[in-house]
Amino acid sequence: MNTEFADNPRRHRFELRSGDEVLGFIVYRLADDSITLVHTEVDPAHSGKGYAATLARAALDEARRRGLAVVPTCPYVASYIRKHPEYADLVA
Repeated sequence: MNTEFADNPRRHRFELRSGDEVLGFIVYRLADDSITLVHTEVDPAHSGKGYAATLARAALDEARRRGLAVVPTCPYVASYIRKHPEYADLVA
């Protein structure tokens, strides 16, 4: 399945889409120099396919690209960072 990661600033979330279907998303709160990643959710019909990890990785890469510090209040994102220490430098 082809997927696309996109920012949906109107809904304050990053989305993983396949065509018009939202497979999952990460809700965020943006501040001047940081982004709080609040909640990760994947549609139950698509769970177990690695989409949450894809979302976490893409959101962290986007934060790095924008020069934002990350506040990982989402337990999934916090766990992802612990398992992928290459993102630890982003944590505020």
